[in-house]
Amino acid sequence: MKILVIGSGGREHALVWKLAQSKKVEKIWAAPGNGGTSGEDKTENFLMDIDPGDIEGQKILLDFAQKEKIDLTVVGPETPLAAGIVDKFRAAGLAIVGPDSKAARLESSKVFSNTFMNHYGVRAPKRKNFSDPAAAIEYAQGHFGKKRRADETPVPLVIKADGLASGKGVVIAGTLDEAKECLSSFMKKSSLGSAGKNILFEEFIEGREVSVMAAVSVSPGKKPVIKPFISARDHKSRFEGGKGPNTGGMGAIAPVPDFTARIQKDFANAIVAPTLKGMIAENMDYRGFIFFGLMVKDDQCYLLEYNVRLGDPETQALLPLLDSDFYELCLSILDGSLSSFNLKWKKEFSCAPVVVVSGYPGSYPKGLPVAMNTTRLEKLGAKVFVAGAQRGGGGHLGSGLRTSGGRVLAVSCLGADQSEAHRRAYEALGFINFEGMDYRKDIGKASSADNGKADGSDGGNG
Repeated sequence: MKILVIGSGGREHALVWKLAQSKKVEKIWAAPGNGGTSGEDKTENFLMDIDPGDIEGQKILLDFAQKEKIDLTVVGPETPLAAGIVDKFRAAGLAIVGPDSKAARLESSKVFSNTFMNHYGVRAPKRKNFSDPAAAIEYAQGHFGKKRRADETPVPLVIKADGLASGKGVVIAGTLDEAKECLSSFMKKSSLGSAGKNILFEEFIEGREVSVMAAVSVSPGKKPVIKPFISARDHKSRFEGGKGPNTGGMGAIAPVPDFTARIQKDFANAIVAPTLKGMIAENMDYRGFIFFGLMVKDDQCYLLEYNVRLGDPETQALLPLLDSDFYELCLSILDGSLSSFNLKWKKEFSCAPVVVVSGYPGSYPKGLPVAMNTTRLEKLGAKVFVAGAQRGGGGHLGSGLRTSGGRVLAVSCLGADQSEAHRRAYEALGFINFEGMDYRKDIGKASSADNGKADGSDGGNG
């Protein structure tokens, strides 16, 4: 079988790696791919300069898929999904994993997803949306004039941009001045482009953040099902202990020790069941993956957001634990047999810290050569998933690899428990080096935020 994986990040490297393990997969193209995907078994990169999110890029990919007779396409990032790449491929009779553009609005529009949650009874924080900056500021003034904690400090106000903003569309304002600054940036100065013209204010909930991804098969004439994966936890804050600005993710662990059987049952009843009900009622064609961003408080789950694809860097922590054929999973999503698919997981824990260039998420240099001791990494059982790096030369993974982004790679290691996975992952980081290399030291550490409040926003709605 010939496979096309669309995207260029660490998530897409993990997808390529996992798909290549299937005996039924003969050839994989990564479009545009990165310096990691190009070195994987059965894989080559395709058209490094295309943008899968624009019309021309999608046309090139569609033409390529038809010419090469691609058997299956898997879409990694959200932008191509929102732009309708699934609609185009299916209209041409091609098999593709992902929601159509109508269903993709669950991520591409916070206003749409909020309306969906309210209508179908998905438990979520209270929200209110605004398109008028003056009215939004007036609401913020009222909030900070009334909402107080027991110690008389203001209750933070969560501000979310309506559209896709590459992880930059959520701000937790602790004061009225911070709220005004954010609203001015989003709504008046268009710092996020059209994505910030409409905003939502969200009730601040303190608790533990958990990510749960799932396979989804909802289409006319087929048995509708959402099949959750094991849990994961992302760490978005730049520095240890949940300090510093939010990023695209500084590492992930899986499964989450505090996501107990009782909480999982609540998640199934309060989040998954009404979501499936809504998808059916809305006549969505959703054959792909979904990401539930949760806040857990008092053993109850609140849905902070939907993502209509696999998470990054959670995927880099999860896929090494998957003990089923990922290609077969994709087929079951498309042919309506997902309900009977045997989704198996290794009885281990995963830790995947992310390596960045010093200065990230601010300005940082590019083109820095990356050195790796691949022999030592392989002996440890470590898997390196490349995100922001490209290769100029051939050979093994470390050959010719140079940084091209702020988040350069993730190192995923397994262990019998969380502590062992953490120890092995950080031992593996000692065999990777480049100028300005930096990473958090507490991803998966038992004494860190993993066993307390998640650090995406100091335990609030990240």
